[in-house]
Amino acid sequence: MKFRPCIDIHNGKVKQIVGGSLTDVQDQASENFVSEQDASFYADLYKKAGIKGGHVILLNSHDSPYYEATKEQALLALRTYPKGLQIGGGVNPDNAGEYLNAGASHVIVTSYVFKDGKISWKNLNRMKDTVGKENLVLDLSCRKKDGKYYIVTDRWQTLGEHCDEFLVHAVDVEGKAHGVETELAELLSRYTKRPVTYAGGVGSVSDIEDLRKYGKDRLDVTVGSALDLFGGRIPFTELIKL
Repeated sequence: MKFRPCIDIHNGKVKQIVGGSLTDVQDQASENFVSEQDASFYADLYKKAGIKGGHVILLNSHDSPYYEATKEQALLALRTYPKGLQIGGGVNPDNAGEYLNAGASHVIVTSYVFKDGKISWKNLNRMKDTVGKENLVLDLSCRKKDGKYYIVTDRWQTLGEHCDEFLVHAVDVEGKAHGVETELAELLSRYTKRPVTYAGGVGSVSDIEDLRKYGKDRLDVTVGSALDLFGGRIPFTELIKL
């Protein structure tokens, strides 16, 4: 298990928001934490700690009046820690090159590939051809319905042939810091062909140990609002020891 740090950017600010609260209407979100530091502060912190593979996420849409400010912060983070961070949020074949040239190790793709609950294989192949599978991370949002996890249980192993890593969000618990979804962790642990990072619900060190146990020590973990850097209780100095 490795710790994957995050830099979530909304309205030009580094933030932690409650999962599912983000809306494009007036760019609103329920906030757990708003930092007084810019994105380069966190990128430099992760760089000095020697932690690679963290996620910079743009939370504003392209048509938001805050998008340029958010993008500026994201690029600042990438330039501060070249090849140490991945980036996601509205990534597509037209803008992926800019982020890779700015220093991103990988681009993280969600909406360009997954639309209306379906996989666009055409878009996935175009993305892979543009950046190379070695630079591509697929972001899967998972929600339990009728006793099954979707999108995880529906052909996600096949997707592994098109990317370098998976970032998996347990959306029902994301941003709430009330515990991890152990059943999902156990399910994800069965896949060993690509690195998988779990996100959602981590609120304590014991939650991380649960993730280690049920994920059979095969999953990496990202921690957001529960991290002391973002107002939470889990010490950053503890996580960098993972």
